[in-house]
Amino acid sequence: MAKISIKTFLIAAALTGLATPALAQAAAPTPWELKSGTGYAYGKDGKTLAYKLGTNNAGTLLKGAKKVAKGTLFFVGENGQLYMRTGPYLEDDGKFKFGAN
Repeated sequence: MAKISIKTFLIAAALTGLATPALAQAAAPTPWELKSGTGYAYGKDGKTLAYKLGTNNAGTLLKGAKKVAKGTLFFVGENGQLYMRTGPYLEDDGKFKFGAN
């Protein structure tokens, strides 16, 4: 099985969540449903993939993997590139800072 880092796993999950069109900016955010035993990838071609993980090479999978910091926002830019940003993304009242005005 190809090496997949945890960072790649989470980026792919973020892309999956962002790939669905937003029906309304006012809608409440929904949690991701990441499944244990599944690896998520954002491929070199920009496609998202899901892989069933095994246990025999879990140590190899974790080598070089990095935890994603809490408070990280993933998004796709206008150019189609996946980005991540750490730092505040909510206003003091809990509204999304970068939403439609």
